[in-house]
Amino acid sequence: MEGRSATASGAAEEPETPRKTQAKLRDIWPHIRPYRRTLVVIAVVSLIASAFTLVQPLVLQELINGVSSGETVTSALWLLVAVTLGMAGFSALQSYLLNRTAEGVVLGTRRTLVGHLFRLPIVEFDRRRIGDLMSRVGADTTLFRSVITSGIFDVVSSVLMFFGAVFLMATIDVVLLAITLAAIAVGTVLVLVLGMMMRRASQRAQEGVGDMTAAVERVLGAIRSVRAAGATERETERVGTEAENVYRQGVRLAALNALVQPVMSITIQGAFVAVLGFGGYRVVTGAMEIGDLVAFLLYLFVLIMPIGGAISAIARLQAGLAALDRMQEVLQLPPEDADEATLRTRPSVSPARAPVNSAAVLEFDHVGFAYEDGPPVLEDVSFRVERGLRTAIVGPSGAGKSSILALIERFYDPTSGRVLLDGADVRTIRRADLRRRIAYVEQEAPVLAGTLTDNLRLANPDATEAEMLAVLEEVGLTSLTERSNAGLGLQVGDGGVLLSGGQRQRLAWARAFLAGAELLLLDEPTSSVDSRTEAALQDALKRASGDRTVVVVAHRLATVADSDAIVVMEAGQVQAIGTHRELLTASPLYRELAEHQLLA
Repeated sequence: MEGRSATASGAAEEPETPRKTQAKLRDIWPHIRPYRRTLVVIAVVSLIASAFTLVQPLVLQELINGVSSGETVTSALWLLVAVTLGMAGFSALQSYLLNRTAEGVVLGTRRTLVGHLFRLPIVEFDRRRIGDLMSRVGADTTLFRSVITSGIFDVVSSVLMFFGAVFLMATIDVVLLAITLAAIAVGTVLVLVLGMMMRRASQRAQEGVGDMTAAVERVLGAIRSVRAAGATERETERVGTEAENVYRQGVRLAALNALVQPVMSITIQGAFVAVLGFGGYRVVTGAMEIGDLVAFLLYLFVLIMPIGGAISAIARLQAGLAALDRMQEVLQLPPEDADEATLRTRPSVSPARAPVNSAAVLEFDHVGFAYEDGPPVLEDVSFRVERGLRTAIVGPSGAGKSSILALIERFYDPTSGRVLLDGADVRTIRRADLRRRIAYVEQEAPVLAGTLTDNLRLANPDATEAEMLAVLEEVGLTSLTERSNAGLGLQVGDGGVLLSGGQRQRLAWARAFLAGAELLLLDEPTSSVDSRTEAALQDALKRASGDRTVVVVAHRLATVADSDAIVVMEAGQVQAIGTHRELLTASPLYRELAEHQLLA
């Protein structure tokens, strides 16, 4: 806006950024609730798989004791085979169902996050870096997937396995169980402490990835300017610095991860040695049978599996919750239309049914506006735009011209005064209804990656091929469809890079004309075209003005000299209003601008 990066406050009632809070396990529920029935099935399958795992040592105990006593063990052997196959089959089924569900959860989360991102107030995009927002949709949702696949269910199944193994070990030998649990308790406390440290480290690492992504997006978005300025090496170094920060955070997280495994390994090995030594002594003294000792050792390994799984799951759970923190930070931001809950639904007025009377279609009533933490951009601005007429807004750079268009579109709300449309404050009209009545051509004339059709149908998805070809002819872009067999399917490249600046600007015009809105806003509409194209676009604008109200912001007075009214702005205030001829006499500023452009 007018040469500055807007970190806007909008209206005085602009909602504040929510205070950052840490995500908890209960915050996962809204994301997995649609899959609750599938999760019940997974839980049942997991219980069956765990049951097979717990039964296996008992069957093996029976088999060994039978062999030791010289009994027939054929049935026990077949039972062991069946239990092993059942355990493998149900484990595989659980893994498939869990991963399929996780993919569905991530899909739903990404849709929710993207849908919310696309509805945030413009002020939030002024405050935040696009690359960081992109990393929340990509990297953070991928990390969140681990909460489902190897987080919650691994912790739950590990707890069930743990208590099942402890119960069965107690039936074999209580003394050996006490030795085992004492050793494991020490390791568990240490791991929990490490887990809390890992969550903080994981969050910092993810924030670093967001910073690095934003740095890369910053350069790629202006790669031609970077190359032309010979700044490739400097920008590479800048991104490299962000990458080094990610590396340092990743190494810290890796160090914490590396400590977890040795702590539990030492704990478990100590428990194993103690059980083997004391249990061997009890076998020698006849206090227990060799099969019982083998079964107890197998249960010790069964106990190790859930503990190891729980440790890994807790680590992944902490990383996933850190990712959820970053997603929730965005999801808690109120969308742009959050302040419209109390508004009554107003029927959208189509251009064909627009009321025709002598009242002003648009009016600024003592409007003031300032960007966040900045000086006033507009001060006590008042003027009227009559229906069906073309009104120009001119003035030096920084006068507040583009900010006027932003207030009409309700990208921001005034800090004082009112913007009226057909006598109604625009803040009492739903933004969707308001914007259906407005077509807006931005100063940069952005073009979306895709085809000509994709761009033309942005505001009018039902436009026919004939309508699109007609509007391209109106703005002088017929050559685009004629130069290749693709026609309207011609690819324009990322940001319209395959088009010239003038072609991008004319395509933006065509998109606005095709929208068929009753109010047309043009911000520097001929800044990137030659004089011949400018004359053609002026003719097109005259034709478009026949059934539309047009507001044009321009530096080049030749574009707007024949407007029905011209508003002269300086330093955020209206200096004069009149026609070209009137202002040459009445406004020294306008006369100076006209003289510099050889129009006086």
